[in-house]
Amino acid sequence: MGKASNEVDKYIAKAPESVRQKLRRVRLAIRQAAPNSVEGISYRMPCYDRGKVAWFALMKGYIGLYLRPPIIAEHKEELSKFKTTKSAIHIPLEAEVPIKLIKKLVKARIDKNALPKIKKY
Repeated sequence: MGKASNEVDKYIAKAPESVRQKLRRVRLAIRQAAPNSVEGISYRMPCYDRGKVAWFALMKGYIGLYLRPPIIAEHKEELSKFKTTKSAIHIPLEAEVPIKLIKKLVKARIDKNALPKIKKY
């Protein structure tokens, strides 16, 4: 697994004690799904492969998991119990962290990133 970032450790340490374990679980799920990604901070939140794979952040009342489109749209049915946007999933703080789902979504993003880029003329 890629090297853990001290910056992400600090980000989690600044969070309220009551949500740190959930943030650690989101982090671990992403790192397990993207073991070779570079972990760091981008847009003031933890990111993986400089944001080409995923970001997560503690927000008011939820943990946001951010993935570039079209991943959310492609998994709309599986995400029906969560509030979503074009590029975000809101995991309520009172909910269990959906580890398997996070891994699936991150792997889907990695697969998309691996596809050859089509030039637009």
